[in-house]
Amino acid sequence: MSVWTALMLLAATPEAEIRAVADAFDAAQLRQDAVALDAMVAADLVFIDGSGKRLGKKEFIDGWTSPGDRFDPIVLTDRSITLLGEDGAVVSAETVLSGQSGGKRFASRFRYSDVFRRDGGGWKAVLIQVTRIAAPPAG
Repeated sequence: MSVWTALMLLAATPEAEIRAVADAFDAAQLRQDAVALDAMVAADLVFIDGSGKRLGKKEFIDGWTSPGDRFDPIVLTDRSITLLGEDGAVVSAETVLSGQSGGKRFASRFRYSDVFRRDGGGWKAVLIQVTRIAAPPAG
């Protein structure tokens, strides 16, 4: 049974279903699971990174699976789920991503929106938009 099939069986409502999909997607990113990410991301993914650059599926997965990178657990705030009929949804939240990259600690605060489309019985991310949030001014 696929991850998506198991998630759909557990979900009692459409919103609960997409919440489970989004949680699994976030978890796959943090554990740097390239196989799971490949299954969860559409081949035609449009990924807009924090600098506004348009990238695709390969760059998105490579960004999460770089050797030597490690990510801390995250806490999502102001999460919203918007259903787009039976076959689409937008999941948005704010978070701080922190961890280690290239031997150095990092932390980045941002808001993201993930658009999911039901594809052959499963859900796939088709658009990911990341917007960095500047640190508040000191003082």
